Amino acid sequence: MKYSSSNLHSWIMAIRPRTLPAAAAGVIMGSALAWQDGHFRFDAFVVCLLVALLLQIGSNLANDVFDYERGTDTTERLGPTRVTQAGLLTPSQVKYGMAVVFGLAAVLGLYLAWLGGWIIIVMGIAAILSAIAYTGGPFPLGYHGLGDVFVFLFFGMAAVAGTYYIHAGIVSPAAWWMTIPPGLIITAILVVNNLRDLENDRKAGKLTLAVKFGEQGTKLQYIICMVIAYLILMPAVLLGVIPPLSLLAWASLPVAVRAARVVLTQKGRPLNAALAGTGQTALLFSVLFWMGLAFR
Repeated sequence: MKYSSSNLHSWIMAIRPRTLPAAAAGVIMGSALAWQDGHFRFDAFVVCLLVALLLQIGSNLANDVFDYERGTDTTERLGPTRVTQAGLLTPSQVKYGMAVVFGLAAVLGLYLAWLGGWIIIVMGIAAILSAIAYTGGPFPLGYHGLGDVFVFLFFGMAAVAGTYYIHAGIVSPAAWWMTIPPGLIITAILVVNNLRDLENDRKAGKLTLAVKFGEQGTKLQYIICMVIAYLILMPAVLLGVIPPLSLLAWASLPVAVRAARVVLTQKGRPLNAALAGTGQTALLFSVLFWMGLAFR
């Protein structure tokens, strides 16, 4: 395959670097809790982080090519440029890139399986298949309103609890509890994406929850996800599941409020700012949570 500076730029666009911070949030959260409990392993943290980023990149490539092949991506698209639809890369090139990225994730996943056992292999296979099945295959999850559920499961439960398990060999009550905030905030990213693309998806027959709920219902879904993500910390603190200084994560609220204001007042292309803001919220929330544990 011949590469040029423009070709490299196209691949960077396809990878969509702005989506990657959110992919790190669950790994950071799970690793923070493992660190608090004395189970932290630097190698596990680094490899979990790399696998999470690779899975996100592979998912981005899969969405790029499969949405194009289904006719969902058109010149009316309001989101960031999709390279397949724009003709910057061919479908076969994007599929090849997707296979390489998922292959790298699988290879690194073998090391995680060596640390955590066969269950990690099962989770890894499920994550790759779900990433592809979001827009690809005979029953694309995103086209049947199931994307939100799977995002919560993999970016929340699998990312946080799975990361903690790889560090510790068990999953603590705190780890299960803290699957909720990153899972909901990252689900909110998908909600914004689907809100922005609501009309285009409706025309293409892509039955996201946004298409089913309508504009106002989708905005309410976003607010519910974000509010619960923050409020869930309080009962966890009161029950002694996490220490009080974990509430330092609430210092990310200004970023979350700014993103929510865009969601509630804008439509179409301006919602891209809320996408970025919600992703930043997910990363900042998890980093501040770890800082709170460090200061306790």
